[in-house]
Amino acid sequence: MAELPPAAACGHLQLITGPARSGKSRWAEHLARSSGLPVHYLATGPDLPDDPLWQARLARHRARRPSSWSCQEVGADLTAALVSLPSADLALVDSLGTWVSWGLELEEEVWSERVDALLASLAGRCAPVLLVSEQTGWGVVPPTAIGGRFRDRLGALEERLSGQCRHLWLVVSGRAMDLLPLSQPVPRS
Repeated sequence: MAELPPAAACGHLQLITGPARSGKSRWAEHLARSSGLPVHYLATGPDLPDDPLWQARLARHRARRPSSWSCQEVGADLTAALVSLPSADLALVDSLGTWVSWGLELEEEVWSERVDALLASLAGRCAPVLLVSEQTGWGVVPPTAIGGRFRDRLGALEERLSGQCRHLWLVVSGRAMDLLPLSQPVPRS
C-alpha cells in the first residue's frame, strides 16, 4: 500500500463519516456552500431507474443542491473524475461506500491498485475535497462474505484517508464533530 506524501492533501481533504441517515451528506453540502468556491458534486451511486425509493432519495439530494453546482454521476470512475476537475474548484464526493461497492468483485491486487490510484488523484489536488463515507461494522458482523469484504475495504480506505485529512467529521443524529482534535491515531501493530 502506497502512503500519501505529507503534502498530498494540501490541508484541504476532509472526511465526513457516520451511520445511515445521520446528516453526513447535509453536513458536507453545508461545508461546500460555506467555502465560496465553485463546487463539483461527484455522485458515485447507481441510477437504479426502476427503484422508486432510490429515485426519491436521489431527488431529495438533488433538491438540496444549489443550481450553480455541477453534478457528475461518476459511478466507479471517481478517480478519473477527480483528475479532470478544474484545479481550484471544490470536489464533494458522495459517497465512498458506493464507490467501494463498485469494486467488490475485484481481486485484492486489482482493488489495491484502484485504491492507490484514487489516493494519487487526491494527492494531486490542492483544492478542497470533501469525502462522504458510511460507517459500517459498528458491532454487526455481516452474514455474507461480500458484506464482510465491503466492511473491510471501506474501513481500510477510511483509515488510510484519515491520516491525510485536515478535518475528520463524525456525524451522528444530525450533529457533526471533528474527531481530529479529540483523538489519537491508533498505533499499527
